[in-house]
Amino acid sequence: MAKTSKGKGPGKAGGCDRHHGEGPFELDLPARPRRLRSGPLLRGMVRETHLDPAAFIYPMFLCEGKRVRREVGSMPGIFRQSIDMGLKEMEEAAALGVPAVLLFGIPNRKDPLGSGAYAADGIVQRAVRAAKKAFGKDLLVVTDVCLCEYTDHGHCAPVGPDGVILNDEGVALHCSTALSHAEAGADMVAPSDMMDGRVGAIREVLDACGHSAVPIMAYSAKYASAYYGPFREAADSAPQFGDRKSYQMDPANGDEALREVELDLEEGADIVMVKPALAYLDVIRRVKEISPVPVAAYNVSGEYSLIKAAARMGWVDHDRIVLETLTGIARAGADILITYHAKEAAALLRKG
Repeated sequence: MAKTSKGKGPGKAGGCDRHHGEGPFELDLPARPRRLRSGPLLRGMVRETHLDPAAFIYPMFLCEGKRVRREVGSMPGIFRQSIDMGLKEMEEAAALGVPAVLLFGIPNRKDPLGSGAYAADGIVQRAVRAAKKAFGKDLLVVTDVCLCEYTDHGHCAPVGPDGVILNDEGVALHCSTALSHAEAGADMVAPSDMMDGRVGAIREVLDACGHSAVPIMAYSAKYASAYYGPFREAADSAPQFGDRKSYQMDPANGDEALREVELDLEEGADIVMVKPALAYLDVIRRVKEISPVPVAAYNVSGEYSLIKAAARMGWVDHDRIVLETLTGIARAGADILITYHAKEAAALLRKG
Protein backbone atom coordinates (compact mmCIF):
# COMPACT_ATOMS: atom_id res chain seq x y z
CA MET A 1 0.00 0.00 0.00
CA ALA A 2 1.45 3.34 -1.04
CA LYS A 3 1.86 6.00 1.63
CA THR A 4 0.42 9.22 0.34
CA SER A 5 -0.44 11.08 3.52
CA LYS A 6 1.35 10.84 6.83
CA GLY A 7 1.20 13.45 9.53
CA LYS A 8 -1.06 14.89 12.16
CA GLY A 9 -4.54 13.57 12.15
CA PRO A 10 -7.50 15.04 13.97
CA GLY A 11 -7.10 14.78 17.74
CA LYS A 12 -9.64 16.01 20.27
CA ALA A 13 -9.23 19.51 18.93
CA GLY A 14 -9.72 18.30 15.39
CA GLY A 15 -13.39 17.60 15.87
CA CYS A 16 -13.34 13.79 15.57
CA ASP A 17 -15.71 12.64 18.27
CA ARG A 18 -14.80 9.02 17.72
CA HIS A 19 -11.11 9.55 18.54
CA HIS A 20 -10.48 9.61 22.27
CA GLY A 21 -6.71 9.24 22.40
CA GLU A 22 -4.29 11.93 23.48
CA GLY A 23 -2.50 14.01 20.82
CA PRO A 24 -2.21 13.50 17.08
CA PHE A 25 -2.14 10.13 15.30
CA GLU A 26 -0.56 9.10 12.07
CA LEU A 27 -2.51 8.11 8.92
CA ASP A 28 -1.29 5.56 6.39
CA LEU A 29 -3.62 6.12 3.45
CA PRO A 30 -3.81 4.28 0.11
CA ALA A 31 -3.25 5.83 -3.31
CA ARG A 32 -6.24 7.76 -4.61
CA PRO A 33 -7.03 6.64 -8.20
CA ARG A 34 -10.68 7.50 -7.47
CA ARG A 35 -9.78 11.16 -7.81
CA LEU A 36 -9.81 10.67 -11.62
CA ARG A 37 -13.26 9.04 -11.51
CA SER A 38 -15.06 11.79 -9.64
CA GLY A 39 -17.18 13.07 -12.52
CA PRO A 40 -18.10 12.37 -16.15
CA LEU A 41 -15.96 15.13 -17.63
CA LEU A 42 -12.83 13.98 -15.85
CA ARG A 43 -13.55 10.33 -16.60
CA GLY A 44 -13.91 11.19 -20.27
CA MET A 45 -10.68 13.15 -20.26
CA VAL A 46 -8.60 10.24 -18.95
CA ARG A 47 -10.41 7.47 -20.87
CA GLU A 48 -7.88 5.19 -22.56
CA THR A 49 -10.08 3.53 -25.20
CA HIS A 50 -12.50 5.50 -27.34
CA LEU A 51 -15.10 3.86 -29.55
CA ASP A 52 -15.52 5.56 -32.91
CA PRO A 53 -18.09 4.51 -35.54
CA ALA A 54 -15.40 5.26 -38.12
CA ALA A 55 -13.86 1.93 -37.11
CA PHE A 56 -17.09 -0.08 -37.56
CA ILE A 57 -17.98 -2.44 -40.40
CA TYR A 58 -21.61 -3.55 -40.63
CA PRO A 59 -22.25 -7.10 -41.95
CA MET A 60 -25.30 -7.56 -44.21
CA PHE A 61 -27.10 -10.54 -45.79
CA LEU A 62 -28.41 -10.02 -49.31
CA CYS A 63 -30.80 -12.30 -51.17
CA GLU A 64 -32.62 -12.42 -54.49
CA GLY A 65 -35.89 -10.62 -55.21
CA LYS A 66 -37.32 -7.18 -54.59
CA ARG A 67 -38.77 -5.61 -51.46
CA VAL A 68 -37.61 -8.61 -49.45
CA ARG A 69 -36.81 -7.96 -45.80
CA ARG A 70 -37.06 -10.92 -43.44
CA GLU A 71 -35.72 -10.75 -39.90
CA VAL A 72 -33.35 -13.54 -38.93
CA GLY A 73 -35.09 -15.42 -36.13
CA SER A 74 -31.98 -15.87 -34.01
CA MET A 75 -30.65 -12.36 -34.70
CA PRO A 76 -33.25 -9.72 -33.77
CA GLY A 77 -32.74 -6.56 -35.80
CA ILE A 78 -30.75 -8.29 -38.55
CA PHE A 79 -32.38 -9.08 -41.89
CA ARG A 80 -32.04 -11.15 -45.01
CA GLN A 81 -32.97 -8.62 -47.63
CA SER A 82 -32.99 -7.93 -51.33
CA ILE A 83 -30.57 -5.44 -52.85
CA ASP A 84 -33.12 -2.61 -53.05
CA MET A 85 -33.89 -2.90 -49.34
CA GLY A 86 -30.22 -3.39 -48.54
CA LEU A 87 -29.38 -0.08 -50.17
CA LYS A 88 -31.77 1.67 -47.78
CA GLU A 89 -30.04 0.11 -44.79
CA MET A 90 -26.63 1.02 -46.17
CA GLU A 91 -27.86 4.62 -46.34
CA GLU A 92 -28.98 4.39 -42.70
CA ALA A 93 -25.59 3.06 -41.64
CA ALA A 94 -23.70 5.75 -43.53
CA ALA A 95 -25.90 8.47 -42.01
CA LEU A 96 -24.94 7.21 -38.55
CA GLY A 97 -21.24 7.48 -39.37
CA VAL A 98 -20.62 3.79 -40.14
CA PRO A 99 -18.27 3.92 -43.13
CA ALA A 100 -18.30 0.32 -44.34
CA VAL A 101 -20.47 -2.72 -44.97
CA LEU A 102 -19.46 -6.37 -45.33
CA LEU A 103 -21.65 -8.19 -47.85
CA PHE A 104 -22.73 -11.83 -47.71
CA GLY A 105 -24.79 -13.30 -50.55
CA ILE A 106 -27.59 -15.85 -50.36
CA PRO A 107 -28.28 -17.36 -53.80
CA ASN A 108 -31.46 -19.09 -54.93
CA ARG A 109 -29.53 -22.09 -56.24
CA LYS A 110 -26.51 -23.96 -54.92
CA ASP A 111 -24.17 -26.52 -56.46
CA PRO A 112 -21.09 -28.55 -55.46
CA LEU A 113 -18.64 -25.88 -56.71
CA GLY A 114 -20.50 -22.85 -55.40
CA SER A 115 -20.65 -21.26 -58.84
CA GLY A 116 -22.89 -18.44 -57.63
CA ALA A 117 -19.97 -17.09 -55.62
CA TYR A 118 -17.98 -16.12 -58.71
CA ALA A 119 -20.76 -15.54 -61.25
CA ALA A 120 -20.56 -12.11 -62.88
CA ASP A 121 -24.27 -11.63 -62.18
CA GLY A 122 -24.17 -13.16 -58.69
CA ILE A 123 -26.03 -11.58 -55.81
CA VAL A 124 -22.94 -9.97 -54.26
CA GLN A 125 -21.60 -8.75 -57.60
CA ARG A 126 -24.91 -7.02 -58.38
CA ALA A 127 -25.09 -5.62 -54.85
CA VAL A 128 -21.59 -4.17 -55.16
CA ARG A 129 -22.42 -2.46 -58.45
CA ALA A 130 -25.65 -1.05 -57.02
CA ALA A 131 -23.95 0.17 -53.83
CA LYS A 132 -21.10 1.87 -55.67
CA LYS A 133 -23.57 3.52 -58.05
CA ALA A 134 -25.66 4.77 -55.12
CA PHE A 135 -22.91 5.84 -52.73
CA GLY A 136 -19.67 6.11 -54.69
CA LYS A 137 -16.79 6.88 -52.36
CA ASP A 138 -19.11 7.68 -49.45
CA LEU A 139 -19.39 4.02 -48.46
CA LEU A 140 -16.67 1.36 -48.29
CA VAL A 141 -18.01 -1.88 -49.76
CA VAL A 142 -16.22 -4.99 -48.47
CA THR A 143 -17.09 -8.46 -49.76
CA ASP A 144 -16.83 -11.79 -48.01
CA VAL A 145 -14.94 -14.24 -50.23
CA CYS A 146 -16.08 -17.76 -49.45
CA LEU A 147 -18.09 -20.59 -51.00
CA CYS A 148 -20.07 -21.90 -48.02
CA GLU A 149 -23.22 -19.88 -48.80
CA TYR A 150 -23.12 -21.13 -52.40
CA THR A 151 -22.24 -24.84 -52.14
CA ASP A 152 -24.95 -27.45 -51.72
CA HIS A 153 -22.80 -29.23 -49.14
CA GLY A 154 -22.14 -26.09 -47.08
CA HIS A 155 -18.36 -26.35 -46.97
CA CYS A 156 -15.96 -23.56 -47.90
CA ALA A 157 -14.25 -25.44 -50.75
CA PRO A 158 -15.02 -28.37 -53.07
CA VAL A 159 -15.30 -31.81 -51.52
CA GLY A 160 -13.39 -34.83 -52.80
CA PRO A 161 -14.92 -38.28 -53.27
CA ASP A 162 -13.58 -39.33 -49.87
CA GLY A 163 -15.17 -36.34 -48.13
CA VAL A 164 -11.89 -34.42 -47.82
CA ILE A 165 -12.12 -30.65 -48.32
CA LEU A 166 -9.95 -29.83 -51.34
CA ASN A 167 -7.61 -26.97 -50.45
CA ASP A 168 -6.01 -26.04 -53.77
CA GLU A 169 -9.19 -26.43 -55.80
CA GLY A 170 -10.85 -24.17 -53.25
CA VAL A 171 -8.11 -21.56 -53.55
CA ALA A 172 -8.62 -21.41 -57.32
CA LEU A 173 -12.35 -20.78 -56.89
CA HIS A 174 -11.76 -18.17 -54.22
CA CYS A 175 -9.42 -16.36 -56.59
CA SER A 176 -12.21 -16.29 -59.18
CA THR A 177 -14.64 -15.02 -56.54
CA ALA A 178 -12.34 -12.23 -55.35
CA LEU A 179 -11.64 -11.17 -58.92
CA SER A 180 -15.35 -11.05 -59.76
CA HIS A 181 -15.95 -8.84 -56.70
CA ALA A 182 -13.12 -6.51 -57.66
CA GLU A 183 -14.39 -6.27 -61.22
CA ALA A 184 -17.83 -5.36 -59.86
CA GLY A 185 -16.24 -2.49 -57.91
CA ALA A 186 -15.61 -3.86 -54.41
CA ASP A 187 -13.40 -1.60 -52.33
CA MET A 188 -11.91 -4.52 -50.37
CA VAL A 189 -12.14 -8.31 -50.43
CA ALA A 190 -12.15 -10.50 -47.33
CA PRO A 191 -11.35 -14.21 -47.83
CA SER A 192 -12.88 -16.17 -44.95
CA ASP A 193 -12.41 -19.77 -46.09
CA MET A 194 -9.18 -20.59 -44.21
CA MET A 195 -7.69 -22.54 -47.11
CA ASP A 196 -3.89 -22.53 -47.03
CA GLY A 197 -2.25 -20.08 -49.43
CA ARG A 198 -5.38 -18.28 -50.53
CA VAL A 199 -4.24 -14.76 -49.56
CA GLY A 200 -1.11 -14.93 -51.73
CA ALA A 201 -3.01 -16.48 -54.63
CA ILE A 202 -5.74 -13.83 -54.50
CA ARG A 203 -3.13 -11.08 -54.31
CA GLU A 204 -1.38 -12.48 -57.37
CA VAL A 205 -4.60 -12.72 -59.39
CA LEU A 206 -5.82 -9.25 -58.42
CA ASP A 207 -2.48 -7.69 -59.29
CA ALA A 208 -2.25 -9.51 -62.61
CA CYS A 209 -5.76 -8.39 -63.59
CA GLY A 210 -5.34 -4.69 -62.87
CA HIS A 211 -6.71 -4.58 -59.31
CA SER A 212 -3.53 -4.02 -57.34
CA ALA A 213 -5.23 -1.18 -55.45
CA VAL A 214 -7.85 -3.50 -53.92
CA PRO A 215 -6.79 -4.45 -50.37
CA ILE A 216 -7.26 -7.85 -48.77
CA MET A 217 -8.67 -8.19 -45.26
CA ALA A 218 -7.76 -11.75 -44.34
CA TYR A 219 -9.71 -13.87 -41.90
CA SER A 220 -6.35 -14.94 -40.51
CA ALA A 221 -7.23 -16.51 -37.16
CA LYS A 222 -10.70 -17.91 -37.73
CA TYR A 223 -11.72 -20.48 -35.17
CA ALA A 224 -14.07 -23.48 -35.51
CA SER A 225 -16.43 -21.79 -33.09
CA ALA A 226 -19.85 -22.54 -31.63
CA TYR A 227 -20.54 -18.80 -31.77
CA TYR A 228 -21.40 -18.99 -35.50
CA GLY A 229 -24.78 -20.68 -35.06
CA PRO A 230 -27.06 -17.69 -35.81
CA PHE A 231 -24.93 -16.74 -38.84
CA ARG A 232 -25.51 -20.15 -40.36
CA GLU A 233 -29.25 -19.58 -40.09
CA ALA A 234 -28.91 -16.10 -41.63
CA ALA A 235 -26.67 -17.22 -44.50
CA ASP A 236 -28.13 -20.72 -44.90
CA SER A 237 -24.58 -22.06 -44.77
CA ALA A 238 -24.51 -24.92 -42.25
CA PRO A 239 -22.41 -27.89 -43.43
CA GLN A 240 -24.54 -30.75 -44.68
CA PHE A 241 -22.07 -33.28 -43.30
CA GLY A 242 -19.19 -33.21 -40.85
CA ASP A 243 -17.83 -29.92 -39.59
CA ARG A 244 -15.19 -27.32 -40.45
CA LYS A 245 -12.58 -28.35 -37.91
CA SER A 246 -10.17 -29.59 -40.61
CA TYR A 247 -9.69 -26.04 -41.90
CA GLN A 248 -10.87 -23.64 -39.19
CA MET A 249 -8.74 -23.37 -36.05
CA ASP A 250 -8.98 -25.27 -32.78
CA PRO A 251 -10.36 -22.87 -30.11
CA ALA A 252 -7.67 -24.14 -27.70
CA ASN A 253 -4.78 -22.78 -29.79
CA GLY A 254 -3.19 -19.35 -29.47
CA ASP A 255 0.32 -19.81 -30.86
CA GLU A 256 -1.15 -21.24 -34.03
CA ALA A 257 -3.06 -17.99 -34.56
CA LEU A 258 0.21 -16.09 -34.67
CA ARG A 259 1.59 -18.49 -37.26
CA GLU A 260 -1.52 -18.06 -39.40
CA VAL A 261 -1.26 -14.28 -39.13
CA GLU A 262 2.41 -14.31 -40.07
CA LEU A 263 1.69 -16.44 -43.14
CA ASP A 264 -1.06 -14.07 -44.29
CA LEU A 265 1.22 -11.09 -43.78
CA GLU A 266 3.92 -12.76 -45.86
CA GLU A 267 1.34 -13.39 -48.60
CA GLY A 268 0.28 -9.75 -48.74
CA ALA A 269 -2.65 -9.27 -46.35
CA ASP A 270 -3.40 -5.59 -45.78
CA ILE A 271 -5.53 -6.23 -42.69
CA VAL A 272 -5.57 -9.34 -40.49
CA MET A 273 -8.58 -10.53 -38.54
CA VAL A 274 -9.41 -12.55 -35.46
CA LYS A 275 -12.82 -14.27 -35.41
CA PRO A 276 -14.73 -14.57 -33.05
CA ALA A 277 -13.87 -11.77 -30.64
CA LEU A 278 -15.08 -12.19 -27.07
CA ALA A 279 -13.64 -15.61 -26.32
CA TYR A 280 -10.43 -14.63 -28.13
CA LEU A 281 -9.51 -11.26 -26.63
CA ASP A 282 -6.13 -12.71 -25.66
CA VAL A 283 -5.53 -13.66 -29.30
CA ILE A 284 -6.48 -10.17 -30.47
CA ARG A 285 -3.93 -8.71 -28.04
CA ARG A 286 -1.19 -11.10 -29.16
CA VAL A 287 -1.89 -10.46 -32.83
CA LYS A 288 -1.87 -6.70 -32.24
CA GLU A 289 1.58 -6.97 -30.66
CA ILE A 290 3.12 -8.60 -33.75
CA SER A 291 1.14 -7.14 -36.63
CA PRO A 292 2.50 -4.23 -38.68
CA VAL A 293 -0.93 -3.84 -40.32
CA PRO A 294 -4.34 -3.01 -38.80
CA VAL A 295 -6.08 -5.74 -36.81
CA ALA A 296 -9.79 -6.43 -37.28
CA ALA A 297 -11.99 -8.41 -34.91
CA TYR A 298 -15.33 -9.94 -35.85
CA ASN A 299 -17.94 -9.60 -33.10
CA VAL A 300 -19.86 -12.58 -34.44
CA SER A 301 -23.51 -13.59 -34.60
CA GLY A 302 -23.55 -15.71 -31.45
CA GLU A 303 -22.03 -12.89 -29.42
CA TYR A 304 -24.69 -10.55 -30.80
CA SER A 305 -27.56 -12.95 -30.17
CA LEU A 306 -26.52 -13.69 -26.57
CA ILE A 307 -26.82 -9.99 -25.75
CA LYS A 308 -30.14 -9.66 -27.54
CA ALA A 309 -31.60 -12.69 -25.76
CA ALA A 310 -30.43 -11.59 -22.31
CA ALA A 311 -31.69 -8.05 -22.91
CA ARG A 312 -35.12 -9.34 -23.97
CA MET A 313 -35.32 -11.28 -20.72
CA GLY A 314 -34.43 -8.14 -18.78
CA TRP A 315 -31.25 -9.70 -17.42
CA VAL A 316 -28.83 -7.07 -18.75
CA ASP A 317 -28.89 -3.40 -19.72
CA HIS A 318 -28.77 -3.72 -23.50
CA ASP A 319 -27.22 -0.36 -24.40
CA ARG A 320 -24.56 -0.44 -21.73
CA ILE A 321 -23.50 -4.00 -22.45
CA VAL A 322 -23.27 -3.36 -26.20
CA LEU A 323 -20.89 -0.46 -25.69
CA GLU A 324 -18.94 -2.27 -22.97
CA THR A 325 -18.52 -5.30 -25.23
CA LEU A 326 -17.24 -3.26 -28.17
CA THR A 327 -14.97 -1.23 -25.89
CA GLY A 328 -13.45 -4.44 -24.55
CA ILE A 329 -12.72 -5.69 -28.06
CA ALA A 330 -11.11 -2.38 -28.97
CA ARG A 331 -9.15 -2.30 -25.71
CA ALA A 332 -7.77 -5.75 -26.51
CA GLY A 333 -6.21 -4.27 -29.64
CA ALA A 334 -8.75 -4.31 -32.47
CA ASP A 335 -8.40 -1.36 -34.82
CA ILE A 336 -11.48 -2.37 -36.82
CA LEU A 337 -14.71 -3.78 -35.36
CA ILE A 338 -16.93 -5.91 -37.57
CA THR A 339 -20.18 -6.01 -35.64
CA TYR A 340 -23.93 -6.45 -36.10
CA HIS A 341 -24.26 -3.79 -33.40
CA ALA A 342 -22.66 -1.17 -35.68
CA LYS A 343 -25.77 0.91 -36.36
CA GLU A 344 -27.15 0.85 -32.83
CA ALA A 345 -23.73 1.44 -31.27
CA ALA A 346 -23.13 4.39 -33.58
CA ALA A 347 -26.52 5.83 -32.57
CA LEU A 348 -25.71 5.37 -28.88
CA LEU A 349 -22.34 7.06 -29.26
CA ARG A 350 -23.99 9.96 -31.05
CA LYS A 351 -26.34 10.39 -28.08
CA GLY A 352 -23.33 10.44 -25.76
